[in-house]
Amino acid sequence: MKSSKKQEDTHRLLSGKITAVLTESFVQKKHMIKINPLIPETKGAYIVGGSVRDLLIERTPSDYDIVVPGSPEKYASDLTSQIKGHIVKIGKQNQMIFRVISEKDIFDVSAISGNTIEDDLAKRDFTLNAICYDLYSKTTIDPFGGVKDLLSKKIRMVSDKVFNNDPVRLIRAYRIAAMLDFEIEYETEKVIADNVKLIAKSAAERVKVEIFKIFSTLNSYKYINKMYETGLLFEIFPELSPLSGCLQNKYHTHDVLNHSLIAYNKLEMLLNGYHADSEISGFAKQEMDNTRSAMLKCSILLHDTGKPSSITVDNDNVHFFGHEKLSADITLRIAARLKFSNHETKYIDYIIRNHMKALHLYESFQKKPLTDKSIIRFFVKCRDNIPDLLLHAIADMEGKRNSDNVKNMDFLNFVSFLIKKYNLLYKIRKKEPPLINGNDLISEFGLLPSPLFKKILNFVEEARLSDNIHSRSEALLLAKGFLENKA
Repeated sequence: MKSSKKQEDTHRLLSGKITAVLTESFVQKKHMIKINPLIPETKGAYIVGGSVRDLLIERTPSDYDIVVPGSPEKYASDLTSQIKGHIVKIGKQNQMIFRVISEKDIFDVSAISGNTIEDDLAKRDFTLNAICYDLYSKTTIDPFGGVKDLLSKKIRMVSDKVFNNDPVRLIRAYRIAAMLDFEIEYETEKVIADNVKLIAKSAAERVKVEIFKIFSTLNSYKYINKMYETGLLFEIFPELSPLSGCLQNKYHTHDVLNHSLIAYNKLEMLLNGYHADSEISGFAKQEMDNTRSAMLKCSILLHDTGKPSSITVDNDNVHFFGHEKLSADITLRIAARLKFSNHETKYIDYIIRNHMKALHLYESFQKKPLTDKSIIRFFVKCRDNIPDLLLHAIADMEGKRNSDNVKNMDFLNFVSFLIKKYNLLYKIRKKEPPLINGNDLISEFGLLPSPLFKKILNFVEEARLSDNIHSRSEALLLAKGFLENKA
């Protein structure tokens, strides 16, 4: 897993570093960019786009975009020879990109769009991406004031046509802002708000990639909330619209939409290690990586989408019976529309479909003390998703009312208790090998591989984890009893 501490430190230092680096490089007119010395310094060849932006602020680019006049194939071939890489051709014949891949770097080489480099830069999205570096003269070209916007930490459109040309830029503005902790300039955000419906013209795969990149940033809530304010969030997830104004029961201060956004914020703070309970904050930092936390944030944003269609009123009390199943079903349709991967779909569906389990366990605990066996059974059923469900449950609860609410505090104490059991009981026993496996079921009982195997092995494993059995013979006896009861 990636280090959350490292990510957080990088994010915290970035803003100050941008100012320091750019002040030295541009205010003092030292237009120096550190690049691979093996890149051919051909006249008319330029590094462009986000790679220049990243180089200026001393971030390592994920790849390098290079544009050249005429056919890019020769330049790509020369670059390949220099860096000992190989070429992959991408795109259509008249828009061909030559991707040069080396052991360390990726370079996308394409033709300049237009007659001059200024024509090319004019077609870029934001000013901080419309700066180029002339490989021949070793100077920067900045016709739209991108360096100034970098210094003022501002996302500004190159022109008000950029979103018509490529509507996915509507989301990308927030993604870049979230990545760099920048603000979107007022006029740019106003144009975004006026054009949010254009996003429907973008390929679903591209929309999904951009929104998940926002989810994966450390402080995405601020930008998700801005997307809500402009209406862009509703164009990406129209299923959120019915949540606005959908009032809840006495345990909630907010309507469903605001609860979901507040819970999102609480979850992100928790994932960043900001929680009063050190047990909980340590648990969150220990168990999450960047990709997994992005999926969990998506889950909590959509976890109550089924509430408007499940609402019932009984003696002035509002209920949402079965809303978790309806929410999961709605999210499956969202996942299909936006082309989530199979892994993302399964994960998010599981979290939403089961997000009430921890609360239900808490309600059982209020009626009578829980045994280790009942706690282990909960862990066994949830398996690798235990941390995710517990963190989701904490954020969900904290998004209901003020954090000092008595029920909130009782529930948090309960979850902290579960975390101790998870760390000190379940995880230790889980590392021990199972007492029997599928081969034992075949050799001892003459069974053929089938879905029944999983049921038997889970049943036996739950007993082992609950400390009810300790040997292979006890495990086989338990399996035999399970089969006899099924007969």
